[in-house]
Order: sequence, then C-alpha cells, then structure tokens
Amino acid sequence: MSSPHLFVLDANVFIEAAVRYYAFDLVPAFWDSLVIHGNAGRLFTIDRIAEEIKGDGPLKTWMDGAFVGCIRDSGAPETLAHYAALMQWAQEQSFTDAAKNEFASVADAWLVAYAKHIGATVVTHETYDVNCKRRVKIPNVCRFCDVPCVDTFAMLRSLGVKLGTK
Repeated sequence: MSSPHLFVLDANVFIEAAVRYYAFDLVPAFWDSLVIHGNAGRLFTIDRIAEEIKGDGPLKTWMDGAFVGCIRDSGAPETLAHYAALMQWAQEQSFTDAAKNEFASVADAWLVAYAKHIGATVVTHETYDVNCKRRVKIPNVCRFCDVPCVDTFAMLRSLGVKLGTK
C-alpha cells in the first residue's frame, strides 16, 4: 500500500513543466515546491529518470543542482526483482515488438519497479489506455502491478502546494 504523500516522478513531469506551463522564469514557486517536498522526503525521482534530462538548459542545471539530493538510486535488489517481473509481463502482452524494445531501453519500467518497491505513487503525464499496443504506457504498467499513478496536478493537490498569491 502506498503512502498518499510519497511520489516518484517521471521525466515528462519535469520536461513538460519546464517547457510549457511552469517555466522557470514564470513559476519559480513550482520548482521551489518540488525541492521543499523532495528534501522532506515526500517526492523524488530515480537516477535513470534524471539521466533522461539532457542538454544544458535551466532544467538540467536545476536537476543537477537544487534537486540533486532528491534523486534516488534505483539499483536495490528488490527494485531489480520488480523490474524483471515487469519486463516479463511486457513480453507476454500484445504490444508491438517496437513497443517492447522501447520499454526495455527507457527508464519507465525502472520507475514503476522502484515505486512498487518502496510503496510510492508514480507521477506522469501519460494516461491509461487499455487498447494501446504501440507503446507500453506507464499507467498501464502501474495498473498491472497495483502501483498508484497520478498526474502532476493531483500530486500538487495531495501535497497542498499553492502556487502564486490569492
């Protein structure tokens, strides 16, 4: 059973926020709140997700600076066991071979395996789609292994984050 206040974030949470609705220069309070809740142990990401953040822009600088203490090692044996089970599950499903290969090469399965191991909720912008065969979507994987999955806004509400002034 997961804690309602323990979240592990997918790369798309950071990337979408940085390039769209929570740009660093427009909504610094969003980024500050991630660091505050991360330092309090309520949210974090894993090393394999952090590695997906590329480039030399403000997101990479923030990830390697203010947020670096909120990046967890995904190499625990328990995480590896969950990861292996997820890989087996994906291979047994009717996803395309390309989808299975992509799933094996990105951090998504590691993210869900880590969340399963520690009892966390996954935060992603992906949505559940029972008919999706061209991609192994994080919410589908979460549903298979009984890991809660929410979007950024549900996480912010759960944490009581308020951005801006009233």
